[in-house]
Amino acid sequence: MDPAKLEHPTPGALAARNERPNSETDRSPVQIGQFLAVNSASHKRPQLTLDELLQLKWLLGGVLTLLGVWTVFYMDIDAWTLMALTTVATLAVLIRPTLPARVPAFVHLLAFPSIVTFFIADLWLTTEVLPAMVRLDILLLLYRSVSYRQRRDELQIIVLGLFLIVVAGVLTVALTFAAQLLIYTGCALAFLLAITLTDSTAGGRAGGVIPNAALPEADSARGGKDNAHHARTVPPGWAAHANWGQLFRRLREVTDWRVVLLGGLLFAGVVGISALLFLAIPRFQLENSMFLDRFISKKAKSGFNDTIRFGDVTEIQQDTSVALSVDVSNQAQIPATPYWRMLVLDQYEAGTFKLSPGLRRQEFGIARTGSLLRGEARPRLGAATYWTFYFESGVSRYLPLIGQFGELRFREAQNFQLAADLAIVALRDEPVTMTAYRVEGFDPFGVLPDPKFAERWRKREQAAQPLLAMQNRPVARGSERETLQRLVNEATGGAKLTAAAFVPRVGAWLRDNHRYTLAPRVPDGAGDPLVRWLNSREDGHCELFAGSFVLLARVAGFPARVITGFKGGTWNAYSNNFTIRNSDAHAWAEIFDETSGAWLRADPLGVSAGGQAEEAKGAAALAGRMDRSWGARLDSLRVFWYRRIVSFDQRSQAETLKAVKEATQNSGRRLRAAIERAAATLKAWIAEPWDARRLAVVLGALAALAGLWWLGRKFGRAGWRRLVGGHSGRHGDPVRREAGQWLARLREPAHDEGRMTNDEGARVVADLQRLRFGARATWPEPERVFRRARRALREARRQQRAENRPLRS
Repeated sequence: MDPAKLEHPTPGALAARNERPNSETDRSPVQIGQFLAVNSASHKRPQLTLDELLQLKWLLGGVLTLLGVWTVFYMDIDAWTLMALTTVATLAVLIRPTLPARVPAFVHLLAFPSIVTFFIADLWLTTEVLPAMVRLDILLLLYRSVSYRQRRDELQIIVLGLFLIVVAGVLTVALTFAAQLLIYTGCALAFLLAITLTDSTAGGRAGGVIPNAALPEADSARGGKDNAHHARTVPPGWAAHANWGQLFRRLREVTDWRVVLLGGLLFAGVVGISALLFLAIPRFQLENSMFLDRFISKKAKSGFNDTIRFGDVTEIQQDTSVALSVDVSNQAQIPATPYWRMLVLDQYEAGTFKLSPGLRRQEFGIARTGSLLRGEARPRLGAATYWTFYFESGVSRYLPLIGQFGELRFREAQNFQLAADLAIVALRDEPVTMTAYRVEGFDPFGVLPDPKFAERWRKREQAAQPLLAMQNRPVARGSERETLQRLVNEATGGAKLTAAAFVPRVGAWLRDNHRYTLAPRVPDGAGDPLVRWLNSREDGHCELFAGSFVLLARVAGFPARVITGFKGGTWNAYSNNFTIRNSDAHAWAEIFDETSGAWLRADPLGVSAGGQAEEAKGAAALAGRMDRSWGARLDSLRVFWYRRIVSFDQRSQAETLKAVKEATQNSGRRLRAAIERAAATLKAWIAEPWDARRLAVVLGALAALAGLWWLGRKFGRAGWRRLVGGHSGRHGDPVRREAGQWLARLREPAHDEGRMTNDEGARVVADLQRLRFGARATWPEPERVFRRARRALREARRQQRAENRPLRS
């Protein structure tokens, strides 16, 4: 029997087969079994061809390449140009798979020597190992994505992408990266499956059936390097007629969605169990032993360095990304307008503020390594207030603080320098990942006691004090100094004021003469830019206001300096924490008050030390900063991640496990309570007196159930689906589906030479095949055919029982 003739019998052939004489249709049970077995083999689920498998493998390889190079978004590494180039090239060859054939052969010959040369030059010029390795990895992925690949090249794509995934995983804690990691894992598994299926299909079609162009690795194996390069410049057959829309339709046809659903559930289960184990297993601060961050030298994106120039703060204010998040254990201690100080800049020359070498030597101690440091603030009575900071990477190596503190504890050991009198902590290097630290005993009220400076200030006439001179030295000479003195007299009315009185008077004068703007303009001309701006009516930003205040204070005889950091922030209503963005960057001034022996905050654009004491605190202060936007919802996920995963301690871990346990127990209790309530309601309903109406309801419900059972028995699943509405089409039609099921049932006894009447068995099989594969116009009555098939199956089973031969069900 020719299987090809049985694969798709036409209606005419089926009709002719039924009209043949008995001599042609009389078949033995063995022949019927062979007939059904061949028919079963010819109607298996459709499968992808070799070309389609190769197209799928090419597509998945490109997707993995994109997912790998896009990890650059989570690294502070200068590889944006290579990432963009790889993205464009990969998308181009995915859209047009024949493009790699246009790459000249000499490019393949020079590719790897050029890549190695680039890596050596990159390492030599930058002296940074990890960034050079990342750029090398992206170059290799770029080359693999734009050339036809052999099997080892496909596996290299996975390995190269995994390297980038691992590096990004060490350097970031972004939630989007977790999603990208899951997508990469799923695509990598599908890619490996496609490679395996391609190899098995190619092996089954050995012997010259597979065209050489379809598998370039075959040419490489037979002809060496020359043939390999030739294969890379000749478009294979699968690429020449690639149609992604048609491929997706074929994938829908051949996919067993039950298997996909089961695989997806298993994958989700593995991910869920891994997440629970990650939450349950104690953290051991493995990041202390990680080596990757030592191979990256980062520069602050925000401009917070030892030196800031005109416009630096303005550039920060255009960036709305999160700079830090802060948890506060006692909201009553939160000031209405928090100032997060980071840098003290005391030296000013030609429009530039910077930290002077003298102040650095005087205030900053030796570098230390540890996780705990103690400040100058005195302990307070009552419960301690903890401020937990989650400081993002790429902002600064100077940590934001709101004043002097009692104790600061890092999540892991850090190399740092402490300037206790300045309330500044400087890390040795720019952190490459989020830095978490907890502070206790803050004094956030804008007054910074400095007894050492006060003592030196009182003795300033006795000996040279180079450090003091950097904070009260006049910054102008000649006509510029005269201009500043005139402006001071104009602002103060010529009165001799204390520092506390000088601050509001000069601040008000600055606001009266200049307005705030993010796009300032300094008048052209010679001389100091700040003096020119002060002597004008131009608008300015916080840096100009703070710097001008320092100049005026020093001319008036007060030590003064510029402070940079952040001001304010929003209170996330969903995660209950402060969110400070780079757009909250701010500059203000500090002036020394000899009477109190402390530095007073002086912000011409905000709240100074004297006014902050009168502001509301706690809940009243947070009411005006409450953020309930969708962006706050996303930021709350970031904070949850930091609290529960990144900054994990045993207490937080216990809270997480307790919450999971309580949620499980509560769900079980609610389910049991619902079942008990339903049972009690039913019991009470049954216990009530019965009447005709209640009896009618019960009998009606039983009749409805009996009717549904009868419909199911009479029409089967196909009839029920047709009754409630079914699909049309070859694979979705319920009649075709049930006909296929009856063919499968009849096939079982046929393998064991089951007994069926010869004529009737052949006619039943022919009619079922017509229902399964034929046009609807040629169909016999489906229900009659199904009844005949049921009778034929019963007859076959009866004959087997008579012969004492068990029938497989």
